[in-house]
Amino acid sequence: MTLSKEEQARLYRYYTEPKMVTELTRKTLALVLAGGEGSRLKDLTAWRAKPAVPIGGKYRIIDFPLSNCVNSGIRRIGVLTQYKSHSLIRHLQRAWGFMRAEIGEFVEILPAQQRTHKKEWYQGTADALFQNIDIMQRHHPEYVLVLGGDHVYTMDYSEMLLHHVQTGADFTVGAIEVPAAEATGFGVMSVDETLRITKFTEKPKHPDCIPGKPGVALASMGIYIFSKDFLYKTLTEDAGKSGSTHDFGKDIIPANIAEARAMAFPFRNAGGEPAYWRDVGTLHSYWQTNMELCSVEPELNLYNRDWPIWTYQPQYPPAKFIFDDDGRRGEAIDSLIAGGCILSGARVKRSVLFFATTVEQRTLIKDSVILPKVSIGADCRITRAIIDKGTLIPDGTVIGENLEEDARRFHVTPEGIVLVTPAMLGQNLYARLYNDYDG
Repeated sequence: MTLSKEEQARLYRYYTEPKMVTELTRKTLALVLAGGEGSRLKDLTAWRAKPAVPIGGKYRIIDFPLSNCVNSGIRRIGVLTQYKSHSLIRHLQRAWGFMRAEIGEFVEILPAQQRTHKKEWYQGTADALFQNIDIMQRHHPEYVLVLGGDHVYTMDYSEMLLHHVQTGADFTVGAIEVPAAEATGFGVMSVDETLRITKFTEKPKHPDCIPGKPGVALASMGIYIFSKDFLYKTLTEDAGKSGSTHDFGKDIIPANIAEARAMAFPFRNAGGEPAYWRDVGTLHSYWQTNMELCSVEPELNLYNRDWPIWTYQPQYPPAKFIFDDDGRRGEAIDSLIAGGCILSGARVKRSVLFFATTVEQRTLIKDSVILPKVSIGADCRITRAIIDKGTLIPDGTVIGENLEEDARRFHVTPEGIVLVTPAMLGQNLYARLYNDYDG
């Protein structure tokens, strides 16, 4: 393959060049809502918050919105934590401690502290911000970017910020275009020809379509930009409403559409088509997102040097593939294999193996997600499975071929994805009650 001089220069440059900070991004504070329990991920979130769940061979889910912020030139970031946050906080300290507060760059951890007189944990997305309103004001932002910590995508937030300012919006909602038949599980926006929001409905049975685009609806991505005065006013008003659930999608957005200037920002790629965005809220969507990254040309390009995904990288040696005998050949096809992995005469197809995982001879792994530090014995067959961190799979184990048998020991989704954790195999990694462990 021949590379142009420009591509060669980009390939061999000494450092990453993220987007330059502008006047608008400098005035923006990003707040990432990362306190979610993620109960639909079942045992994957038994001891870790959903944004801390590993994904893509070396990342955590929260690395995607945080990397989007840094790459967009937004360097003032607060992360709001709550549910079983130790694993998440540890990752943030290790991966995101490179920012320099002296020049106004930071990733600040904001644990739930029952800061209001009610002495309650975060009651909803809006309440999470209200409980930190004094911290927001201390940073003196003109604009507040609110993000979920549990979605996988790459997005230049500065484009949405510019749209927010140019349209004179009080708040702007990031939106993804989806077929109307699939929009019933989202918050759906009705808009006019200028993309001004006229109605916001949570999980409508019959979603409204975009003007001029029959059969296509605008679904909320859970990304919001607020002008500061509007945000402080509405958060304070909502906090005083006894009947409110204190949620942006259910309360703040619908209640303010009539009087405020509310705009939608469709998230599109360079070709004008809906861009890649995944809510990994279920085991099947989590598995599917990892499988999509194994594609020959995935929609989400992890290899884009102009938009790197930052994370903490343990110091492991390169992945190793050994033996070249018939029936005992170390190889991986259409797969992501992280550092420290050893495929010892094993075969891997369309799978993601996280760091420090070992697979012994004559084992076959297909269409599976293997989290860090898993040890898989010899003569195993594993298909369409998610194996949690630190699991020991004994020799001769078969997973994913007989779902009825699997369901007796493991968790099997309606789509036939098998989740295996150490606790399900009676493996107590640490001296703890309930055979559970920290992820």
